Amino acid sequence: MDPSIDTITNNIQLALAPVFLLTAVATLFNAISTRLARTVDRMRAIQEKIQDGLITDESVIRHMRIEANEAKIRGRLCTLAIFFVVLSGVFISITVLELFFFQAGAVRSLKTDYVVWTFVLGLTSFMTSLSIVLGEVVYAYWSAGWHLHRR
Repeated sequence: MDPSIDTITNNIQLALAPVFLLTAVATLFNAISTRLARTVDRMRAIQEKIQDGLITDESVIRHMRIEANEAKIRGRLCTLAIFFVVLSGVFISITVLELFFFQAGAVRSLKTDYVVWTFVLGLTSFMTSLSIVLGEVVYAYWSAGWHLHRR
């Protein structure tokens, strides 16, 4: 096999290794987006019930407003998590480009510090997003109202 082909193959493999992390980023983005959509749908349903005026019991209306506020908080947490997961994807994509151009020899002045920092920032953003999602899930469980008596 031609040594230049081996070199090119090795360079592509090195540059594409972080792409597998992008799959995890996309999967997490999809999961958070689904949680956000369900939260927004729930908040809209509650607001619609309150505005219709069919519910007259003030304690039920008060509970529904509390639930709508909790949904708003969950939505904000999901939005923040989406911000960090997208930021993670950007940093990891930059890492892939840096590795590819560095290995291909297209950029001679590129320091390996840049690759390390973009990869570390990508992972840190990913972990931040995961932490926020965990917080949102715990908050969702806590605010689900398991302790309330259902009619």
